[in-house]
Amino acid sequence: MAQSPTLRAEALIEALPFIQKFRGQLFVIKYGGSAMEDDNVVERFLRDVVFLEAVGINPVLIHGGGKSITSRMREAGLKPKFVNGLRVTDAQSIGIVEDELDNVINPGIAKMLNEFGGKAVGIHGKTFLRGKKLPLQTEGKATSIDLGFVGEVIDMDLASIERALAEESVPVISPLARDDAGVVLNINADVVAGTIAGRLKAAKFIYLSDVPGIMRDPTDKESLIPSVNREKIEQLLEEEVITGGMIPKVESAVHALEQGVKKVHFIDGRLPHSLLLEIFTNAGIGTEIIG
Repeated sequence: MAQSPTLRAEALIEALPFIQKFRGQLFVIKYGGSAMEDDNVVERFLRDVVFLEAVGINPVLIHGGGKSITSRMREAGLKPKFVNGLRVTDAQSIGIVEDELDNVINPGIAKMLNEFGGKAVGIHGKTFLRGKKLPLQTEGKATSIDLGFVGEVIDMDLASIERALAEESVPVISPLARDDAGVVLNINADVVAGTIAGRLKAAKFIYLSDVPGIMRDPTDKESLIPSVNREKIEQLLEEEVITGGMIPKVESAVHALEQGVKKVHFIDGRLPHSLLLEIFTNAGIGTEIIG
């Protein structure tokens, strides 16, 4: 049932102090998971990003592409494998990862933002992120696992992002880097987003994925933890409440806070307008991590 004009007006009034507070501030948004799979969900989210831009907030968008990359790998006869939430990426896989991220997903997102009345520019991470190969990994009883062409960010040149922001464009960034020899490395998008948020000292760092936030029991939505600090995160990691793909997310969130980000949010990108509800309402809907 449609809301009455009065209720819609009240929603705008509730948003007003948040719009005033955040105008001119920089938000880094990590976008991934199944929130990228449904066309209607994608369209709704990107319209929300355009809304942020329209009310004077400066969004920086880092996207993943895990599920479409997995699909491409399977089509090529490759079996996806993950260690500690990170994709094992061999020589054949890195070509698929690079093509899907930089030639399909990145320009597609930028194009849609522009079609919705925003102003966006696609930026390939490998053009400004310097990385190095991750060391051998340990998982369970397995040791010395080589992830292949998977790296971490060790430095970046923010000029292209700063130029886009100065032109009032939304930078749309893919999670790839080059090492000192020019080799392309697949970087976990959560890690890229956290590192960029930290360097930019973003007012907010927001994860949109396919989970409601940090939960004590992933099968029970009522177990959502609405607010945690860095100390509590360490405890949840030790208790193995946070596992798998959530590990790089929360570790990059903590790193971003240590670098000067004011607040981190985990929200379910599949929920209608979850981004706006988290930012512009009193209640919020996900998990926030504070210093």
